[in-house]
Amino acid sequence: MTPDIWMILAFAGFLIAGVPVAFSLALAGSVGIVAGLSPDMLATLGTNTYNSIAKYPLIAIPLFILTGLIFERSGVALRLVRFAQALIGPRHGGLALVAVLVCMIMGGMSGSGPADAAAVAMVMLPSMTKAGYPKPFSATLIAASASTAILIPPSVALILYSIVVPGVDLRALFAAGLFPGILAGLALLVPAMIVAKRYGWEGTPAVGAETLTVRTTFRQALPALFAPVLILGGLRSGLFTPTEAAVVAVAYGTIVGLFLTKELSLRDLWELLGEAAIISGVVMLIIALAGIFAWAGTMLGTFRHLAEWIIGLTDNGVLLLVLVMLAVLVVGMLLDAISIYLIMMPVLIPVMQHFEWNPVWFGILLAMNIAIGQFTPPVAVNLMVTTEVAKIRLEETLGWALLFVVAMGCALALVAIFPNIALWLPSVLGYNI
Repeated sequence: MTPDIWMILAFAGFLIAGVPVAFSLALAGSVGIVAGLSPDMLATLGTNTYNSIAKYPLIAIPLFILTGLIFERSGVALRLVRFAQALIGPRHGGLALVAVLVCMIMGGMSGSGPADAAAVAMVMLPSMTKAGYPKPFSATLIAASASTAILIPPSVALILYSIVVPGVDLRALFAAGLFPGILAGLALLVPAMIVAKRYGWEGTPAVGAETLTVRTTFRQALPALFAPVLILGGLRSGLFTPTEAAVVAVAYGTIVGLFLTKELSLRDLWELLGEAAIISGVVMLIIALAGIFAWAGTMLGTFRHLAEWIIGLTDNGVLLLVLVMLAVLVVGMLLDAISIYLIMMPVLIPVMQHFEWNPVWFGILLAMNIAIGQFTPPVAVNLMVTTEVAKIRLEETLGWALLFVVAMGCALALVAIFPNIALWLPSVLGYNI
């Protein structure tokens, strides 16, 4: 067998054996180096791991993770829920609508699906259960809606895509993700409202919210609603770069928590810094060790061979796009977004260039596909969070998950068929697409 096949088999073997993805990538890359190059080349491991994370835009990832944690602890989700409930009022499916809207707004602050799911689930699940919604339905809806966080800017996944794919403007990606993210939320809302009406699930105001008016709740939610405006407005005006936007988001969230909602203390802030450091450390470890796999695959020609094989499957670009999307969907059920980008993009970039697919549009399609994987068992990170909050088993959500997979799959198909859904806004704003 050739060295690149040894490397791929080693990676698959380590994953099957239960080795974490980060270490599977590093070990498989080492196998490829030893088998195809020279044991002496193992001396490059340190350089490769450092080069993988020594990139300025990566600073935004831990900062946006911290932003999500700060807004979660600051009581922002509860204020958004109360405002949405006051705005919508009691009606069939009202709380389902509230859950989707709040998830989408929270996604515009954190850029992280699991953080979004945790914040909204803790606030919404008790109210939805009291109103008659089954816990498996509520947990799945929140998990699916939270997946829009990797589409609606700022998105950690899109930041990573802009780093992996050279020459892609992150501002264009952020702009391109907005309408597909809204479309995905609407696609989830349609079956949720139909099911809620069919079973007669009635939305009721949360405890203590009966006397709150739209004006009162809007005033309380205004700091939270202003966060996405601040981030996106600053990016559009050129006031700050995407990385600087992450710093601004952290500073703004801290001010909101300490002085406006007053639900965040200095002790809480210190704890959140530690929590964000742990989460960011895991993310950065995956990126760093994936550098070994990427370097070995490049030197051995593994990615080139795989890309040539994929291109040779068919000359029909549409058919191949469908096959790629199905493959990413399957992989998304097993791996997290970061691992998928780091593993698959070296193979998919030559394919994308061969068929002249727009890299911004293709990035949004990948993000939508990965979003579906975030609530599709067996490895559904968002669903794991919401089922833990709801105290139910993951298996109980399978039927509802399939319903929302179909719904978001329809939104994905629309963006694939009509690229302007993603590309119109960045082109109007004058970004390079």
